[in-house]
Amino acid sequence: MSVGILLVTHEGIGPAILAVATRLLRQLPLRCEALEVPLDADLDALLPAASAALRTVDGGEGVLLLTDVYGASPSNLAARLAQLGTPVRRVSGLGLPMLLRVMNYSELPLAELPAVAAAGARNGVLLDDA
Repeated sequence: MSVGILLVTHEGIGPAILAVATRLLRQLPLRCEALEVPLDADLDALLPAASAALRTVDGGEGVLLLTDVYGASPSNLAARLAQLGTPVRRVSGLGLPMLLRVMNYSELPLAELPAVAAAGARNGVLLDDA
């Protein structure tokens, strides 16, 4: 049993980040999928597909929902998913460093992964004075 990862993002973002992470790591240690939310999405209409994606990645220990922008439609859809009964935690600000950090700490429980994800995001931002 393990934690699942669901990327809930605007179109093109989640699948691209997931593809690069898969290429870099060759095999992801956690079940992970990307769900794209169109800019003009009807969240009520998208909720059944989002729920199905949530169930697909759930390895029995809950799901970490990673969204691109807090307060936007993907984040709002993730908030709705959090009310469906599956144990979830949500983190916004998704980027490749965040996802890679989570994958490198795949043995951790759901309760600890949000802090790991946030650290990956923070540590992935560097000012290059060159």
